Formats: sequence, structure tokens, C-alpha cells
Amino acid sequence: MSKPLSDHDRRKQISVRGLAGVENVAELKQTFNRHLHFTLVKDRNVAATRDYYFALAHTVREHLIGRWIRTQQHYYEKDPKRVYYISLEFYMGRTLQNTMVNLALENACDEAMYQIGLDMEELEDMEEDAGLGNGGLGRLAACFLDSMASLGMAAYGYGIRYEFGIFNQKIASGWQVEEADDWLRYGNPWEKARPEYMRPVHFYGKTEHHPDGVKWVDTQVVLALPYDTPVPGYRNNYVNTMRLWSAKAPCEFNLKDFNIGGYIQAVLDRNLAENISRVLYPNDNFFEGKELRLKQEYFVVSATLQDIIRRFKVSKFGSREIARTDFSKLPDKVNKYLHHWSNVWTHFPVKLNVHILSPAGVQAWDICVRTCAYTNHTVLPEALERWPVDLFAHLLPRHLEIIYEINRRHLEKVAAKFPGDHDRLRRMSLIEEGGQKRINMAHLCIVGSHAVNGVAQIHSDILKATVFKDFYEMEPHKFQNKTNGITPRRWLVMCNPGLAEVIAERIGEDFIRDLSQLKVLRKYVNDEAFIRDVAKVKQLICQSEINILPYKVHATTQQLFSNCQPLKVFVPVPSISKEPNKHWTPRTVMIGGKAAPGYHTAKMIIRLITAIGDVVNNDPVIGDRLKVIFLENYRVTLAEKVIPAADLSEQISTAGTEASGTGNMKFMLNGALTIGTMDGANVEMAEEAGEDNLFIFGMRVDDVEALDKKGYHAAEYYNHLPELKQAIDQIAGGFFSPKQPDLFKEIVNMLMHHDRFKVFADYEDYIKCQEKVNDLYKNPREWTKKVIYNIAGCGKFSSDRTIAQYAREIWGVEPTLEKLPNPDDKH
Repeated sequence: MSKPLSDHDRRKQISVRGLAGVENVAELKQTFNRHLHFTLVKDRNVAATRDYYFALAHTVREHLIGRWIRTQQHYYEKDPKRVYYISLEFYMGRTLQNTMVNLALENACDEAMYQIGLDMEELEDMEEDAGLGNGGLGRLAACFLDSMASLGMAAYGYGIRYEFGIFNQKIASGWQVEEADDWLRYGNPWEKARPEYMRPVHFYGKTEHHPDGVKWVDTQVVLALPYDTPVPGYRNNYVNTMRLWSAKAPCEFNLKDFNIGGYIQAVLDRNLAENISRVLYPNDNFFEGKELRLKQEYFVVSATLQDIIRRFKVSKFGSREIARTDFSKLPDKVNKYLHHWSNVWTHFPVKLNVHILSPAGVQAWDICVRTCAYTNHTVLPEALERWPVDLFAHLLPRHLEIIYEINRRHLEKVAAKFPGDHDRLRRMSLIEEGGQKRINMAHLCIVGSHAVNGVAQIHSDILKATVFKDFYEMEPHKFQNKTNGITPRRWLVMCNPGLAEVIAERIGEDFIRDLSQLKVLRKYVNDEAFIRDVAKVKQLICQSEINILPYKVHATTQQLFSNCQPLKVFVPVPSISKEPNKHWTPRTVMIGGKAAPGYHTAKMIIRLITAIGDVVNNDPVIGDRLKVIFLENYRVTLAEKVIPAADLSEQISTAGTEASGTGNMKFMLNGALTIGTMDGANVEMAEEAGEDNLFIFGMRVDDVEALDKKGYHAAEYYNHLPELKQAIDQIAGGFFSPKQPDLFKEIVNMLMHHDRFKVFADYEDYIKCQEKVNDLYKNPREWTKKVIYNIAGCGKFSSDRTIAQYAREIWGVEPTLEKLPNPDDKH
């Protein structure tokens, strides 16, 4: 693992961290002391480390405020088309260091704290992770916000301000134990409440049909209170806004209850309304049709649309005067980007206060389609939302009527294009019949958008060929691909400044805003000095290869095992035991992930990993040649430490099951080599870096389809491969759980009889590929050359590139690399 940088090395890293000018340092110290006294009401005699963190956070935030206000003024003056990114998850992590990097304040703040006598890393560790997401989707949303600000786009993130984020994970006696993530208990210095923009959101009630239209009456109202967080671009003086909604009960009491002494109960009932934003659902890839989840979705959509329409109407910065009333112009000024889910379209005619059957309703629907775009993030059917019609009728009765009308018109178009194809009508309907009626939200998203995209080329192709084949044949022009990306600011400059500096010494700093410039590094592949510098950063000494599998532990048992692969962690154990005197490349295998609290099998997977670790780490024959470590409470902040240390990244999902992945890109950018299948973005990573520079194994999508037709039988592989049989037998027989021999039998049963991910089919090829890894790792020079090829091939995987493609090809917005004037400038 990479060693901590010394003070001397850290202070050498000036170019990517910003200059520490004397005036800057003096001003920062003065502002820090002012906030300690006047904001926190403390002095140095009583202030604790957390107080110092808050004083520093307010100091850095002060540098954001002028830029934040000026950015919004700029948008109102220029009146550009605005992009609204709506997501239930924004996994932001920590804000302090990221803000210092983007404002070029890191060195100056470091020096200021050093002069005051405080340790910067200690202060940074006091910040709570803003864990408002489960994993990949929420982190992608955070990367996209960073890129939209860095590209000077008038963009806004909209989500929910969960009081409790993704749970904190503890491992007790090998088992996962959940603790509440009370991330707001000390306050959040980065947010600003905006009660003046509070919006009502309606639930329940009934519809009344009158000659002059339909009314939704007798509803329950919840208020949406917005909290704004600044999102700074990279050194361009743009600061965009992430607006998160918090649920509040209205102030009115039931006067009758009050008069008969029910005052206390009336106050307590307010909590029911505020539960909407109480907690993040701890799962992002398995749909569970709970009323609270649907409430959360509608809550954020309703409040956001009201806010969008309010902003569309006003004329200039700070004005509440109505300037626009012609909503036919809305698509020219607004693009709403729906991140994976949404029932936004059913809401649109309601918010415009028109009847869906009226001419105005037809126009409202047309406006909606031209305004909205939908991104799909999964091919797994269990992850797609299908809401029970009964639940919809109870919670959103007016919207259900609108959905039925949208479906009627949609099916009329399908019937006109494919006359007599009744089975196609059934497959393409927004309402799934048979058993309990359900609303297929993915179908609604496609019908209600002008563009639909997947997040890797292989994923987009699968959507067109299988999952959404009927819709692609109906409207092929809608379907696109936008391969995911990551922000190089957080995932290189911030978390791995040593590597960023080595790169900047060769090609300059512009790669931080244009990652495609990394391709210039290819000419340094045989440069001995560059090889040494990269190897030094990566600490490539043949003592222990850091082998990492960090994942959100998925809910379905098959994907859990397919992704975490504790079986494959176990691979070297029998071999080492069999040949203890052979030279084995030492390995440290790290696995991280959280299981949703309600999923027993997911927790069993974690228990198996920790059990394997207990045995392997204490085996006298294996010794230091293999260590298995489960990373407790894997989260953004821990990833920022682990990813730069990795030598080998395991991306081993069965071909055709992973949409894209972004962790694979983070490892690649930080110099880890990839062992993986041709799935998700791995395919494009191999194209960019050269397939010879990755360790590719296993079936391709065509092979998986052929095996499906032939029939997959796990027992064939089990009986054919002695090492695999030994591993499975030991897991099933209690070798790793001697006190509970049957503890893992259900996992083995799943693998042997119910594994639709066909883990055993890739096993033999995986073993052979790991042998290639071992051989290459013994040659540090050749390993490092492949590392350089991989880093040089990372340009495509910047979220700046992803967002620029979205902007030009879907949203109709042109990114800019121009900077806004510094707020201190007079002109």
C-alpha cells in the first residue's frame, strides 16, 4: 500500500494544489480566527478539534459565497438553457478538501493551519461523509455535478436531504451490524436553508370530475423546504447549486382535535409527514415497492418541478415578477435529466393545471417529452421499478388517471405502426397485466422522453437488443449511448496528489480539465525516469500485491456472489497449502461493501468473506503470502484512501450484467491494473488502453447467450475442476465455520442450483488469468509500463467528457472552458 507522504513531499506538490501566497495565508488565518470567535463563539482555550474544522469550513465557504452569487447573477443575465439533474441519490462524500482543490486554496490553507499549530488531516477527518447515496449511482451524480460546474453549465442538482444517509457498517464477530448515519448531528456548514422557496406537495385524496375539468381534492399536504449546497467548478469561478428538499409538516392543526385536548397528538402526527426525508433507502439495485419510496420519488419530483417553473417565469436575478407565461418555450430554456427513475411526466399536466384530454393537455405532454431525457442504469429486471396500481390509486389518484390516458395514446401509436401485433401491445404497455397490476416506470420514462441512453456501449446495445427492443423498433432515434465517467479532481488530484504531480511534471496541468491529454503519456512508456517516478508513487515493491474488490453488496443472491466473489478470493488457498515451498507472489486482498439491512443472503456473503479471512490470516502455512481483509464501512472517504493504493482491480461481473461501473475507472486512473470480464465499461477500457494491458478473462455476451440456450449446469464445472470442488466442499462442510458447519450451505446451494450469473463457467479462465497477474507482478518494470498505458488510456473516462456529450447531443447546451471574473475583480 502507498506510504503516507512526508511534509516535504506534500509541500512540493504546488502546481496541482495552488500557491500558498503570503497574503492568502495571512487572510485565511484572520478569517479562521474570526469564524472561531464570532460564528462558533469559542476561543483557543475551549475550542475542540471539531470547532477548528467548522471554523476552517466557514473560512473556505466564504471564498465560495461571492462566486456563488456572481454565478447565479451571470445565469440570470445571460438566460441560458438550464439543466436540472433529478436524482434520489447524491453521494457527495466530504466537501472541505474538494472545495479547496477546486478553488486552488489547498496549499494556502495547509500553511495557514500549520502556522496556527493545527494538523490539516486531523481537521479534515472531523467532517462527516455526506452519504446520501448507496454507491455507484449516487457517486456518479456527484461526479456529474462537479463536471457541470467545471464546464460552466447552468445546471442544478435536485434531490432529498435525508436526515440519515447510508448506514454506518460495523463488523461484529464477522457479521454486519448497522448503525444510523446521523450525519447532521453536529450541523452542516456547507448548506443554506431557503424557507422562502418552500413548496407544498400533495398526497392521497380523491378526484372529482366536473364539466370544466378534474379536481384533485381532500389531499394531505407536506411542505418541501429547500437546502442549497454550493458546487464549485474547477478554478473557473463558477459555483452551481445542489438543492435538497427536506419534508416539513404544515403549521395548521386540526382545531377540533386541539379543542378536545388532542394537541399533543396533533403535534406528534407532524412526524409522519416529515418521515419522507428521514432516511435513505439502503438499496439501489433491487426494487422494493414500498409506499415510503414512492412518496420520496413524488416528493422530490413535485417540489422540483414547482421550483423549475418558478425560475422559468421570473425575469431577472432576485425578481419574483412574472416574466414568462408561454410554456411552449419551456423546452428552449429547460432540460430535465432523470437519473434512472421517475414519475415526473405524470406530474407535468397537473402542475400546468390542465386536463390531459384537453388541447392544452396535449400540448403539456408534448412540452414534457421535449423537455425530459432518461438514462437507464441497469439491465437487471429486479432493479426496474414496477409500482402496484392499487398503491398508486391510494397515494396519487389523479396521476394514475393521467398514466392510463398516456398509455391509451401510446398503445394507439403502437397499434398504428404494428397493426395486429397484440403481443407487442402487451409487452409495450405501461400497465403490466396478469396477477397484480403494475405500472412499468421504465416504459413510462421512455414514452415521456425525447432521448433515452445507456451508460456504456455494451449496455446501450443490450438495451436496444433485449430489454427495450420493442421501444427501439418503435422510435430508434431516441436511443443513444453515453459512457459514464468520473471527475479527475476528486479521484486523482485530491486523493492521489503524488501521481497527479508526476503527470503534471511531464505534460502540464491542463489534463485536469481535459483528461484526454493523458494520451501524451504513451510517449513516456519507455522513459526510465518516468517509470521510476510512477513506480515510486505506486510503491511497486514485490512484497505484497494489493488486490481490491470494493462493491455495494447487491441484494439478489446471484449478483451478490457474482460481484463480491468470495469464492475467487479463496482461489490461492488450496494451491499455497499444497505447495508451501513454492515462491508465491504475496497478496493482500481487500473487499468492501454494505448489504441492505433486510437482506439475509447479502449478509451471509459478508459473513463468508470474514470467515475466509479469519482462517487464511491465521494459517501458519499460508503465512504472509495471502491476507484477506474486509473493509468495514466502505464509503467515499475510505475509497479515496484505498483506490490510490491498489495494484489490481477486480471487475468480474458476468458479461452482460453490469451496466457500466465507475469504480473500474477510478482504479484505472490511479494506476491499478484490471482483471475483469468484457462487461460494462471494461470493454471500452480495453479499447482505450489496449486489451493486452488488462487481464481479460471469461465469457463474452455471445458466449453467455449460447450457454443460456445450451443450459448451464454448475455440477459439470464442479466435477471437472478439482480446485473448485475442494473450495466449494470446504465452504459447504464447515471448514470456515467449524462451530456452525452448515452456516454457508445455502450459499453453496444457490451456486450449485440457482445461479443465473453462471459464476463457475468463468472460474477456470479466471484462475489462468490470475497466474498471468502473478508472473507479471514479479517484473516491476513491465508491470509499471502497463500501468502507464492504463493511465494514458483514461481520457475517455472523465465525467467532463460524459457531460459534454450529454450537453451537446441531448440537452442542447454548449459547455464552456471560459472563466467567470473573480468576485474580487472590479470589472
